[in-house]
Amino acid sequence: MTKDAPITGTLADRSADLALRALIGSIKRLPYDTRVRFMGRALARGIAPLAGYLRRAETHLAMIYPDLPEIERHALARACCDNFGRTLIENYSWREFGARLSGTQPTGDGIAALEQAAKDKRPVIFATGHFGNHEAPRHVLTQMGYNIGGLYRPMQNAFFNAHYAKTMTSWGGPVFAQGRQGTMGFVRHLRGGGMGTLLFDVAAKGPAIPFLGHPAHTATSIADIALRTDALVIPYFGIRQADGLSFDITLDAPVPHGTPSDMMQALTRSLETQIARNPAQWFWVHRRWKPRKDG
Repeated sequence: MTKDAPITGTLADRSADLALRALIGSIKRLPYDTRVRFMGRALARGIAPLAGYLRRAETHLAMIYPDLPEIERHALARACCDNFGRTLIENYSWREFGARLSGTQPTGDGIAALEQAAKDKRPVIFATGHFGNHEAPRHVLTQMGYNIGGLYRPMQNAFFNAHYAKTMTSWGGPVFAQGRQGTMGFVRHLRGGGMGTLLFDVAAKGPAIPFLGHPAHTATSIADIALRTDALVIPYFGIRQADGLSFDITLDAPVPHGTPSDMMQALTRSLETQIARNPAQWFWVHRRWKPRKDG
């Protein structure tokens, strides 16, 4: 039995991780509803302004919605950071989060296709973005009996990633870290008739696909893997409701197989539709439109 490799990083990374661990540990002592609301406020009004997240969100909102009054952009950016904080603590509180979602019934044009794929033992890739809470659909479908794994992108702060990854791997199907070995494991899972989820709305090597009116380099991983495994591709979303605690789960119609670029454009349009309905629920703090760096 081999030991895990030691975690490495900068002193700043370690300090940030220790502070975040302490904050999360303290907040998790609160009742679930209270902790979710508290973490939303803490990130929106304390952490986000200090870390530059609020300013980054406002900058992106100004680029996409140049005619939106400044006061409204600020309110949207703050609401985005509130959702970010809620999502973070919900995912750390995965047992209570799952219990809160118990009984939630998904809706949408993709449900019948999912049921048929399960009967046929056809692989399914659920595609989503950093919107609402991206783990909410996986919770709900897992409770319905579907075994859903995932492929995730490790965070830059290795100390933080080490414990955040456990929020994804502690329940549901097998979850793999992106990379050659992880991707191979994910593909094997699908080829056995498995199901998995992938997020596609981060800057990555790939074609520049228009997103909210501006080109954004987009990985074609979802399309590439779907074409290799004949997997059905279903966009799904966990949409936070007005109470800030419950969710609607929607499954869009499957994306037809085609060229990888065409498939990713279709997935991007499905996310754009959700953002148009609830702009505060997308993670505007992401550097989604940064130039691609090859190498």
